[in-house]
Amino acid sequence: MSLIATRALTKRYGSAVTALDDLTLDVEPGIIGLVGANGAGKSTLLKILLGLLEPTSGEATVLDLDVRHDGSKIRGLVGYMPEHDCLPPDLSATEFVTHMAQMSGLPRSAARERTADVLRHVGLYEERYRPISGYSTGMKQRVKLAQALVHDPRLLLLDEPTNGLDPAGRDEMLELVRRTGSEFGIATIVASHLLGEIERVCTFLLAIDAGRLLRAAPLASFTERTGTLMVEVEEGADALAARLGEVGATAEVDGRTVLVDLPDETPYDLLRDAVADLGLALTRMEQRRGRLEDLFRDEPGGRTDAA
Repeated sequence: MSLIATRALTKRYGSAVTALDDLTLDVEPGIIGLVGANGAGKSTLLKILLGLLEPTSGEATVLDLDVRHDGSKIRGLVGYMPEHDCLPPDLSATEFVTHMAQMSGLPRSAARERTADVLRHVGLYEERYRPISGYSTGMKQRVKLAQALVHDPRLLLLDEPTNGLDPAGRDEMLELVRRTGSEFGIATIVASHLLGEIERVCTFLLAIDAGRLLRAAPLASFTERTGTLMVEVEEGADALAARLGEVGATAEVDGRTVLVDLPDETPYDLLRDAVADLGLALTRMEQRRGRLEDLFRDEPGGRTDAA
């Protein structure tokens, strides 16, 4: 059973805006990063998977349930953390999360017990009776995560979970996401436009652009070592690249760094000799790794897409 499957999934708003364009994918359990620029179609996809938006065409299932006909069943099995602030300011975290637990079918006593557990997990146990209006942005994000977890879902959909947070708050939220997925074993999809965040917490990546799937693969396959050697010198990068070219190596200059093709071990010897002959100060040398940013370079654009 696939966690999520789509076939030629398309969503259009009128005739001018295409949010999802013939999207086909199969997603297995894990901590999955859904990455793309703002407007790539991430939020639209999550809302379709929850049965909150009707696709224009195509098919999609979540936990083998059809999004067109089984939306209420899906929402009973899935926890959703929306991107935007949507919390009632006059309620406390305990009142709100308990209410959401009861909406998901938990009896009141079980809802209150479960609420205490998840608020402790997200670090709000001591602040649980304060009105949400007095919470910081980071605390509000934790409340949204708590309400997504309170009914013990089989799948979490987190839409930009670090939205509005400072660097320290982002670090704390990402650690919560990692712990929730790894320690509790809950399949999690993290939608974000920040590639560095995806790299830190996810094991699998779905990259979309303009509503189309660019790539779906384990994260390690994006960041594995490439056949390029990065050589940084204090000065003389142009001279080094020229000397390497003279002895048969392929090299190009990128600022203070020389990028050398590495088909085998031969360039190491050529590089050693060139640096010594030119008397250069070598500051760094390492085999380059693939970068997520490279996925989105030179992609066709120019049209309007929904988020």
